[in-house]
Amino acid sequence: MPPLRTALLQSSGRLGDTADNLKALDEAAARAAGAQAGLLVTSEMFLTGYALEIEDVARLAEPADGSSARAIGEIARRHGVAVLYGYPEREGETVYNAAQLIGPDGARLANYRKTHLFGCFEQDAFTPGDAPVVQADLNGLRIGIMICYDVEFPENVRAHALAGTDLLLVPTAQMHPFQFVAEQVVPVRAFENQMYIAYVNRTGPEGEFEFVGLSCLASPDGVTRTRAGRGEELVFGEADPELLRASRETNPYLRDRRPGLYASLV
Repeated sequence: MPPLRTALLQSSGRLGDTADNLKALDEAAARAAGAQAGLLVTSEMFLTGYALEIEDVARLAEPADGSSARAIGEIARRHGVAVLYGYPEREGETVYNAAQLIGPDGARLANYRKTHLFGCFEQDAFTPGDAPVVQADLNGLRIGIMICYDVEFPENVRAHALAGTDLLLVPTAQMHPFQFVAEQVVPVRAFENQMYIAYVNRTGPEGEFEFVGLSCLASPDGVTRTRAGRGEELVFGEADPELLRASRETNPYLRDRRPGLYASLV
């Protein structure tokens, strides 16, 4: 099975301008396809921007099958590239911080709602999701989805490992002064759970926030396979099933677990 070449779009897009962000996504998908990537991953809330006023979050939120989802489905189909994008999802009167995976044929494969909301802004603007493990199959790999703060909870990522996730996609809005998460926590999570993690950040100032970039693809051997800088960037890395298999054979963490000792954690 060949590696899945993955494009990480480190960008904040344009705050509050869905149409412009869709255009940027289309351009990035064309570049990704030109580089033989099979998957393009964007940052948290890429569709609308992150640092919105609460009323604008509600105004710009869309259903999982809304007009932007259909537009992104057409982008994915036209370029033959799967797309994972962050957006505010509306279901009735409820709004979630969500990420949706669209297949290279334009079909919707999975939709995830952020389960751990960070800070007052998110807790005021969104309702937390209640499904910790959301997965889909793509190019022979089991794909999992989280959003930003979720990956900082080790139980969350371990649940994905136990469910067989091979490549965990994490659109994020990682801000100063927490860049150590991108630099240190994410590669450790990949190693201790024996999976690839694509962690894709926003960049630059936005409202009261300063996003730090440093998007990365970390592999199950603890190596950071690709790393972006601090600015707008499209970087590429490969999720290699053969490296994943070999690493899982060598690393005993999941085999040596003793779940009976951990019952007090839950």
